[in-house]
Amino acid sequence: MILLKHIKARLSFIQKYHFKLVFIVAIIWTAIDLIYWYLDISPKPKNDATFGFITTEAVLLRCAIVFFMSCVMGYLLIFKLRQVFRNYALIVNLLVKSAIMLSASLVMNFLLHIAYSLFILDLTIIHGLHRFFGDATSFVWLLQHSVGWIILFLLTQIIIEINEKYSPGVFWDILIGKYIQPKVQKRIVMFMDLHDSTPIAVKLGSTDNFKFIRDFIYFVSIALIEYDGRIYQYVGDEIVVSWLHTPNNVNKCLDALALSSRLLKRNSNYFQARYGVLPEFKAGIHAGEVTVGEIGVIKKDIAMSGDTMNTAARIRTSCTELTFKYIASKEVLAGVEINWQVESLGLVELKGKTESIELFELKI
Repeated sequence: MILLKHIKARLSFIQKYHFKLVFIVAIIWTAIDLIYWYLDISPKPKNDATFGFITTEAVLLRCAIVFFMSCVMGYLLIFKLRQVFRNYALIVNLLVKSAIMLSASLVMNFLLHIAYSLFILDLTIIHGLHRFFGDATSFVWLLQHSVGWIILFLLTQIIIEINEKYSPGVFWDILIGKYIQPKVQKRIVMFMDLHDSTPIAVKLGSTDNFKFIRDFIYFVSIALIEYDGRIYQYVGDEIVVSWLHTPNNVNKCLDALALSSRLLKRNSNYFQARYGVLPEFKAGIHAGEVTVGEIGVIKKDIAMSGDTMNTAARIRTSCTELTFKYIASKEVLAGVEINWQVESLGLVELKGKTESIELFELKI
């Protein structure tokens, strides 16, 4: 138990999220396999095939092997293959990874044949090998088992792709209709964008500038997700992210800001070698009520609106005018013990606002 807690503490949020996803995938695949197994043999005599005997021991053995192999396949799919095929077209991703998963499912069937022969039928490994190769060389058996697994692998990948189009949890909120009726929530909203983006675009040109922005967003997004930030949208080189307004989340927001800066500095050699430019960013943070609701017909999404959004954007703009990198409003910091040094900038009049608000420079 202590070892598990130690391992968990060393994992990043993204790693924990991906391991959780592997576990969920393994559970679902195991359940589907059991249902398919039962439906496949229930109309037949119990001794009609290798797996024709349904006993408690047989069910537990099958669950153990399928769950173990599903964890292995899920790990390959989510951790390894996604990196290998990151820069390939989606259709190539789906087909090639499904083919690899199908090969792994044959290994799983091999283990099932051997284990079932040894522990359920009390026969030899030779019997298990004979039955496996007999099934594996049968076109009908391959067709029956391959089609189902391929469909399952494709559906799993498509659902993962859809889920990762949004921040963690957003797709689930859309699926269950959480925000069909708009809800008013108090949120911390942070607007971030590249510093000196126009000169960088002129220097790099259109294509390289796009790649530069993509890499910048990649590293910053890792930091934001690490501290539970819900990424609302990307607009060019701008990132909009939010948290529910709690004292703990205020510190998470500031820690995410600091980690974003550290990750960019840590990868400065990469940016310098590839683009000859080191990315820096500005950030404006505000807190207040926003209305959150589902919008769209063909393309659905979760939208946030309200004066808080507009004010956060104005604060981010004020970073350039006041020549500070990170600025937060009093509404964010009031009554919260934070781990970073701040300095009041006094009452500042923001463009388009009738009343001035107190702003603070964040020394991160």
